[in-house]
Amino acid sequence: MRRKTMPTLVAVMATALLSVPAVAYAHEGHEHPPTEPSTSEFQKVTLNRTPGEPIDLAVLPDGRAMHTTRNGQVWINNPDNGLNTLAAEIDVYAHDEEGLQSIAVDPGFNGRSNSWVYLYYAPPMDTPLDDPTTPNVNEGDAPLTGDPEDFEPFEGVTRLSRFQLRGDTLDLSTEQEILDVPADRGICCHVGGDIVFDRAGNLYLATGDDTNPFSSGGYTPIDERANSNPAYDAQRSSANTNDLRGKVLRIKVNRDGSYSVPRGNLFRPGTEGARPEIYLMGLRNPFRIEIDPQTDALYIADYSPDARADDPARGPAGTGKWFSATRAGNHGWPYCVTPELPYVDYDFATNTSGETFDCAAPVNDSPRNTGLRELPPVAQPQVWFGYGESAEFPVLGTGGIGPMAGPAYEYERRVANRPNSRAWPQEYDGQALFYEFTRDRVWGIDLDRGNNLSGIEEVLADVDFSSLIDMEFGPDGALYVLEYGKGYFAQNPEAQLARIDYVGDGNRTPVPQISADVTGGQAPLTVNFSSEGTTDPDGDRLRYAWDFDVDGRIDSREANPSFTYTEDGVYRASVRVTDRTGRAASADVRIVIGNQVPEVSFVTPTTGQEFSFGDTIPFEVTVADDQPIDCSRVSVTYSLGHDDHAHALTTARGCTGTITTALDDSHDPEHDNLLGVFTASYTDPGVNGLPPLTGTAEVALNPVF
Repeated sequence: MRRKTMPTLVAVMATALLSVPAVAYAHEGHEHPPTEPSTSEFQKVTLNRTPGEPIDLAVLPDGRAMHTTRNGQVWINNPDNGLNTLAAEIDVYAHDEEGLQSIAVDPGFNGRSNSWVYLYYAPPMDTPLDDPTTPNVNEGDAPLTGDPEDFEPFEGVTRLSRFQLRGDTLDLSTEQEILDVPADRGICCHVGGDIVFDRAGNLYLATGDDTNPFSSGGYTPIDERANSNPAYDAQRSSANTNDLRGKVLRIKVNRDGSYSVPRGNLFRPGTEGARPEIYLMGLRNPFRIEIDPQTDALYIADYSPDARADDPARGPAGTGKWFSATRAGNHGWPYCVTPELPYVDYDFATNTSGETFDCAAPVNDSPRNTGLRELPPVAQPQVWFGYGESAEFPVLGTGGIGPMAGPAYEYERRVANRPNSRAWPQEYDGQALFYEFTRDRVWGIDLDRGNNLSGIEEVLADVDFSSLIDMEFGPDGALYVLEYGKGYFAQNPEAQLARIDYVGDGNRTPVPQISADVTGGQAPLTVNFSSEGTTDPDGDRLRYAWDFDVDGRIDSREANPSFTYTEDGVYRASVRVTDRTGRAASADVRIVIGNQVPEVSFVTPTTGQEFSFGDTIPFEVTVADDQPIDCSRVSVTYSLGHDDHAHALTTARGCTGTITTALDDSHDPEHDNLLGVFTASYTDPGVNGLPPLTGTAEVALNPVF
């Protein structure tokens, strides 16, 4: 049964005519303080401490948790032994924010007759890349201005495909290509996506607007100048009924990987100038979507531009939003945030403002529009908020704007009653989670039977998070979370795959730690392992089980054992720690025998170095490795760091070169905590049959204005 809350007051927006119920903080029949479980009755259990640059996760019906990395890796965590296994590594194009994005499991997955896993990724294609022999030119950057033939080489796609999972290996040879979404490559931003399924087996794919926001003053990017890169005009994508970007698509995948279009989408098949796959349009960066498992309501959170203040000549300040969609519709971008928060038409050629957009009847007059001119009216979100405290939703607090739609919990009594159950209690049944990438907080959202907001309350307030990038309830009733960490386009120290268990006042899971005195070298190599720092919240006596060579057999039961590696290979040595009740957790460390992990460092630029946006900055990278260094394998990515997230703007190749930092008029330097981040990586070619290994380095530069 879905929980309901009682609306209390009616709040009136200061800048709008819309009246909305203020959110309630207690549930119907409950007194303050709420009787929901205290967040101290939850425990976060780490599953993978070295997840790469994590992007998306999915939990299999048997409890194995999968997650992706932007550079193309798919990892699987085995709940039986705690091991993390590389299931696949797919080639991807990765100039700025592109790469491997979403992962999802077929709703009929059983591991036998149906073992399909879906990926949304950027295939390499023949898109130009930087030539490391020309250090002062980056051939991988699309031109900012030019003619159509100048932009054509950078026209690519982001691809939805599915693959069969065989054991712990994703078989890339089984790929069925389902759908390609256009992408203007060589320029930032918003090319991510997310995949979910409803109870009828329909697939929903969220797509970003693929539009550069950095020359629009923090307002709407609608640059219609003929010589501008098309990526500066979101009207060609989000507001274009004949384009798949800035949308949620809804399709039914057939047995052979083709697809059909179910009834109920925004445009009927055969509508001229409109793609029938479109379910929702007018979205900017719907990075995370989820489906309510009991109602099929679609939960969506959408990012906004970064203006700090309303401007009568341009439009509203940055405003994130969350909404529950039960029917097809238009959600406004790039013309409106909500029906009462329109942007102002702006001529980028003359730098003059025109009329305010009509959110009840928006019109796409862009010369790049290939679809319908007259668009559906803009739908109202249930939640919207800015940087400061919201008058309507004060429980959201203040901070950056990085909204993420989380899953709704479905309570199952038989799961919750199992011994050592991790399942969340019935009080959360039907509640949708909403989380914030920049604020590290999670809220529960309640809706009434009419899909109207009836309450928001913070949950998991006592659990520490570091830039949550995805979450999903597993078949065990626990919440699985992926944390990106506080860095940019690399594996951050705080990044991890974890699980949030409900333990109530019962026994808690041990918290294992693992270290090794050396993590690589030539065989034979003796490694001394330690579990120092391992704790148990209940003070239970602990049992240790070590597997040094990933063969599934226990090699030692000591707390601090040693092991000699005699064969070359890449190993994930693990320790599984179990308490008296059988609760267990694992930790692992990578040991490389026969191939050294490259050591990468910057000679220049240096951390803290000052620069101005638009400067051309020389870089020099050094690499130490046990194999000859090939500078063509060095990549250097420049990102605009903003609060706790970043936008990768360009990637160069070579040990030396230059990067021109893009001009940016969309952020407020006084408030936005801006950084210029350079990230270098080097992947060696592997040796003697061993896989390639990668080393990285990062420096952050301070802009001056």
